[in-house]
Amino acid sequence: MDAAALRQMQAPIKERYKTDPKAALITLKAKGSTDSEGIACKVETGRAIAMAGLHPATGGSGLELCSGDMLLEALVACAGVTLKSVATAIEVPLKTGNVYAEGDLDFRGTLGVDKETPVGFAEIRLRFEVDTAAPQDKLDLLLKLTERYCVVYQTIKNGPKVSVSMQRM
Repeated sequence: MDAAALRQMQAPIKERYKTDPKAALITLKAKGSTDSEGIACKVETGRAIAMAGLHPATGGSGLELCSGDMLLEALVACAGVTLKSVATAIEVPLKTGNVYAEGDLDFRGTLGVDKETPVGFAEIRLRFEVDTAAPQDKLDLLLKLTERYCVVYQTIKNGPKVSVSMQRM
């Protein structure tokens, strides 16, 4: 897909959102079930069932997906799609590219070993490697716009309001 085809595909969508801003408000949903054996949660991904479980650092077998890994994978997926979309839009030809995400966790917090140790990632690093002949100023713009428009990156970076509730079935 080239920049013109991308613009042509997105133009009616953008116009609709300009004339009807409420049409752009979408609620994405995810569902999981704890009905499985062991300490695990079946997550419906829309394409398949993903079985998430404890990370080996917390006693897991390593056979199930770790939700922390899944968070980093979602970041990589979103950043990669955003990078490709932006590169297409600003006409930066990418021969190939890789996206990497790393996150540092201290499992003492997760396991309650040390009440002062935070639960969750202390730091996340996102890195792109691209094979392109584009000049550095275009790569700087590509990075800036990818960072700006990556939904998962912006969500992690800006920490949206989150609420939690529980009810009986």
